[in-house]
Amino acid sequence: MKKILFVASEAVPFVKTGGLADVAGSLPKCFDREFFDVRVLIPKYLCIKEEWRSQMTYIDHFYMDYLGQSRYVGILQYVYEGITFYFIDNEGYFNGLRPYGDWYNDLEKFCFYSRAALSALPVIGFQPDVIHCHDWQTALIPVLLKDRFHDGEFFQSMKSVITIHNLKFQGVWDVKTIQRLTCLPDYYFTPDKLEAYKDGNLLKGGIVYADAITTVSDTYAEEIKMPFYGEGLDGLMRARAGSLRGILNGIDYDEFDPGSDPHIVKNYNAKNFRKEKGKNKTALQQELGLNQDEKRFMIGIVSRLTDQKGLDLIQCVIDELCQDDIQLVILGTGEEQYENMFRHYAWKYQDKVSANIYYSEVMSHKVYAACDAFLMPSLFEPCGLSQLMALRYGTVPIVRETGGLKDTVEPYNEYENRGTGFSFSNYNAHEMLGIIRYAEGVYCDKKREWNKIIDRAMAKDYSWKTSAMKYQELYDWLIGC
Repeated sequence: MKKILFVASEAVPFVKTGGLADVAGSLPKCFDREFFDVRVLIPKYLCIKEEWRSQMTYIDHFYMDYLGQSRYVGILQYVYEGITFYFIDNEGYFNGLRPYGDWYNDLEKFCFYSRAALSALPVIGFQPDVIHCHDWQTALIPVLLKDRFHDGEFFQSMKSVITIHNLKFQGVWDVKTIQRLTCLPDYYFTPDKLEAYKDGNLLKGGIVYADAITTVSDTYAEEIKMPFYGEGLDGLMRARAGSLRGILNGIDYDEFDPGSDPHIVKNYNAKNFRKEKGKNKTALQQELGLNQDEKRFMIGIVSRLTDQKGLDLIQCVIDELCQDDIQLVILGTGEEQYENMFRHYAWKYQDKVSANIYYSEVMSHKVYAACDAFLMPSLFEPCGLSQLMALRYGTVPIVRETGGLKDTVEPYNEYENRGTGFSFSNYNAHEMLGIIRYAEGVYCDKKREWNKIIDRAMAKDYSWKTSAMKYQELYDWLIGC
């Protein structure tokens, strides 16, 4: 039995701010349990709902010297859907209303957490073959495994993997601060280790010292070797290219299933969507106060409203787009300029644009089910989950060819009867508008072709099981090294 420990800063269903939580919480249950014992460790945040916290079982506690003080480390456990979750407890560090607060406090919190996570393993008696770390918050662990934890017999043969979910976030501060928080000697703060551009960089340390590096799509793994996407670490990514691989994220096919989804008005599947899917559109039009017309081309956007998501492209051409016979439904929150932009156009085109500046899991399911097309014109997108949900619901993605969007959406080819969506390559507003109008033309004038695109989209399998197989191969390779 191969033992794997996921160490992350968040995991569904306990706490979630982004796709990282889906990977840490959903992926472990998809491994072959005959051969893999996969467990998960996250902090016990005070912001985890009481219904979860009250069900956790106390295992043990100890005190750990950190920054000149003896700090409490509690260990709790909860088994969810057959997977053992461990929780590191320290109310001084994990007491906020959100998992992440300000940068400086987060750096100290996650340096403490990384050290506590490793120190807890002998206490709970779980000796993993591989520790799988996620993003900068746990990037100190591969360094510690090669440093002060290396001499102990318990840790000596452990391998580490780090998954980069978004290279933009690295855990950077001045060298003196990072050295103090990590308690590492001067030796580690050179340009080939934890120093980058005269600052200390936690993610860089994880990338340098991990036995294997993954990121969340093949294309993103290639992109981050280039300066534009590499966020200052492209040279390091090229140097470690032999240890780097892309493994696509997946989605939970039980949770995202138009055939049984309790949040949508009319369930449907790949066989009956031609008759039933449109009923979700008219229901959403009625709920949002849009003109009720099942034949109107409805485009959905469910997103964080930030520059990364390509919203400046939409800003350039939204007036032009609204001259067409379309409807645009937006759901999400983010930067104030984009929130206000969508509010403005919802006021200007009341029968065409619906701006829902909040987030609701229930409403997101309604948008995936109701819309004809789903727009994701991202500047960069390590993996992206929304396009996978759109494919699952037969809502045709319109995406920019970057990262996971390029890997998961095959562009429509009218001559070869291929494709599961529409895509454009240059980060250009009118190129995007052109492809939206091309999709609109297929929808309006070639409905049979459009339905075949949906057939192919709904036949795709981007469930976690596919990802789990590739991670199993990686763990087998690492353990055999």
